Amino acid sequence: MSLNQASQRRPKLIASDLDGTIVPHYGQISDRTKDAFTNAHNEGIEIFYVTGRPPRWMPEIAEAFSFGHGICGNGALLYDFRGEQILDSWLINPEELIKGAATLRKVIPDAAFAVENFHGFHRERGYNPRWDKGQDDVGVSLIEEHLSQPAIKFLVRSQGEAVSADEMLALADASVGDFLTVTHSNPNESLLEISAHGVSKGSTLAKVAQQLGITKEDAVTFGDNPNDLSMLAWAGRSYAMKTGHPATHAIATGIAPECNDDGVAQVIEELLNLPE
Repeated sequence: MSLNQASQRRPKLIASDLDGTIVPHYGQISDRTKDAFTNAHNEGIEIFYVTGRPPRWMPEIAEAFSFGHGICGNGALLYDFRGEQILDSWLINPEELIKGAATLRKVIPDAAFAVENFHGFHRERGYNPRWDKGQDDVGVSLIEEHLSQPAIKFLVRSQGEAVSADEMLALADASVGDFLTVTHSNPNESLLEISAHGVSKGSTLAKVAQQLGITKEDAVTFGDNPNDLSMLAWAGRSYAMKTGHPATHAIATGIAPECNDDGVAQVIEELLNLPE
C-alpha cells in the first residue's frame, strides 16, 4: 500500500507526546481526549504515550488510561505505566556522560547539570530543579559524582538563561552530537535533555512498532517540541500542535488544533471515521 493510500485509511498505531500535546500545561487531560483515545483503543489501534517524563511522573497517565504503552525519557525506556515496570531500556553509558559533561562545560555559559538514573534524580547544587523539587534537596558540587552508572537522561541548564534552548541545542549538537543525542522540550526554558546516541522518541517507537508488525505508513504521531521531531518524521502521518515549535510545523505532515482545544482528540475523531 502506498503512503497516499494509507493516509486514506484508519491507522493501526497512534502515538502522542503528553505535555503540551494532550496534557495542557498546568491542566488535566480532558474527557474528550480520554474518550478519543478510548475509542481508538476499542477499535484495535495500538496506543503509545511517548514522553520525556521519567516513570515517576506517569501515575497521571495511569489514572487517565487503562490501556496503551509508555515510552519515557525521550525514548530511553519502554515502560508499563500500569504495572510500574521498565520493560526495556537504552541508556547513556558513564564514559559518554563524563565526556559530555566536560565538553558542554566549555561551550555553554554557566552550565549546571542533573542526571536521571535508576536510583532517581541527582543534581549539582547550581542546578535549579524547577520540575523536580524535593527529589534531591542537597545536590553535589560536580555532577561527576553521580556519573558512575548508566543514565536515563542527562540534563543541562543555563542557570542565568544567557542562551535560549534553541541556541543551547545548536551549541551542544555541534560539540557532542557525534556521541550523544541532544534535544529540548520547551523553547522558553534554557534546558537541554540528552539521551544515548541514536536514542529518541522516534527510534524507540520504530522498534516497538516493528515488533508489533506495524509499519510507519500505518502510524500517526502527535507532538509539539523538538524532542518530538524524530517520531513526527518517522510516521507516515504526523501532526504538530498549532502552538508548537516551528521545527515541528516544518516536519509534520499536518497541523492539529491547540492542546487547550483538544486538538489531538479532534484529529483522532476524524481518523476513526476513515475505513479500515
